[in-house]
Amino acid sequence: MSTAPTPTYGSTGAATPRPTGGTPTVTGPAPPKSDPALWLGSNSAPVTVEEFGDFQCPHCASFARRTEPELRRRYVGAGVVRFIWRDYPWIGKESERAAIAARAAARQGKFWPYHDALYAHRFPENSGHLDDAYLRGIAQRLGLNMSRFDADRRDPGTRAQVRSEMGFAEALGMSGTPAFLINGTLLFGDQSLKTFVAAIEKARSER
Repeated sequence: MSTAPTPTYGSTGAATPRPTGGTPTVTGPAPPKSDPALWLGSNSAPVTVEEFGDFQCPHCASFARRTEPELRRRYVGAGVVRFIWRDYPWIGKESERAAIAARAAARQGKFWPYHDALYAHRFPENSGHLDDAYLRGIAQRLGLNMSRFDADRRDPGTRAQVRSEMGFAEALGMSGTPAFLINGTLLFGDQSLKTFVAAIEKARSER
């Protein structure tokens, strides 16, 4: 069985766009190991879409609510696309707090429902709404073991994972969120569904 492609980042140096057929390909530092609990779709999918996101980012929320559900429906169930989430909580401490909570949910197999719940209601950036009570409330609604959820949020390893991925995004030179690597090719911003479909189909045809 073939496996999904792993984007090529190179091994050293800052990220630079490299034109390939008119579309930049991101090169740079090797990525930190991604937690499979933050993947969605088949490991053998021919196209891998990595999203660098922030749970306070309005453009990330727009993508999550407007475009991603259709991409999941069209491509994930068909085994064409595997989504990988990468934390880039650059907006502030509430972003990091939410990212840590989502990873704690991931340890109970609930990353994607937690991800969707965080984006279902967007608050003003750094407004104080993404506090402990709110994040625990989502976990309770999803039926998580709350003692384990709280312990996993306190685990220094969870915070280290988030910060490692943020450092990776910064080393790649990502200027904001959302940013996507589609089989290693950069697509930046909350683009239209048509643009995502075209990028996915191009990546698929090049396999």
